[in-house]
Amino acid sequence: MDFHTYGGSFLYHFDENLCAIGFVIALDYANPNMNPYKEFQRYKHHPLIKKHLEGGKVLSYGARALNEGGIQSLPKLAFPGGALIGCAAGFMNVPKIKGTHTAMKSGMLAAEAAYKSILQTNSEQESITIDSYEESLKNSWVWNELWQVRNIRPSFHSPLGLYGGLAYSGLDTLFLKGRVPWTFKHGLPDHLSLTPVAKASPIKYPKADGVISFDLLESVSRTGTNHEENQPSHLRLKRGADEQIKNNFVVFDGPEQKFCPAGVYEYLDDEKNPGMKRFQIN
Repeated sequence: MDFHTYGGSFLYHFDENLCAIGFVIALDYANPNMNPYKEFQRYKHHPLIKKHLEGGKVLSYGARALNEGGIQSLPKLAFPGGALIGCAAGFMNVPKIKGTHTAMKSGMLAAEAAYKSILQTNSEQESITIDSYEESLKNSWVWNELWQVRNIRPSFHSPLGLYGGLAYSGLDTLFLKGRVPWTFKHGLPDHLSLTPVAKASPIKYPKADGVISFDLLESVSRTGTNHEENQPSHLRLKRGADEQIKNNFVVFDGPEQKFCPAGVYEYLDDEKNPGMKRFQIN
């Protein structure tokens, strides 16, 4: 992974000679040729990592998107008939890459607020808005934890880049702990950071060896996912298929077919228009 891209990794050891390994790349990377999955496969061949994997067997594979906006990006959490909790709202502690504990607590607070609202509602037809949920959350340790780390991720958007972010993050984590009068803002939306492919450097990834690194479809077969073969896709193109080809494919060489960790998005030859491509959502 290049010097300018925000990301990280983890390696957890468990009993019975098991381990879990993961790799994270922020979606505000600049080079459209970057492939997060292949970056992960290459990472596993680093001598410091490979020695923990040699002789082992892959048991499972998974991937997900992480809400890294932090407290600055939290939306309105309660609305008539529902609420946003856990990672749907964005309660992940970004520096620790952990959010299960905050998700559980937010769910507990939302349940308590919903129960209280139900008892106070007279009509069964009336929609309930659990406004007390947000207030309870702000008075909980969840809010305090997210507030302490609010400036760490956006500190990497400064002109000092990686080194500036590392320096500030270390200072904030060890000493300041968020006790400062300022709150950094995030930079541009992730998609605006992408460079047109004509101006980007090519990236050559090594071929998977089938022992330490694997091709995408082989890894997907280990996910344990199950769905109907003809199940309708829940994904829709907001701007239409023509705009998808003209902008995403022609200008940026289809970054979604590279950043997706499950091969959901593909650009295939268009049988109806020889020499052209069509966008497919699997």
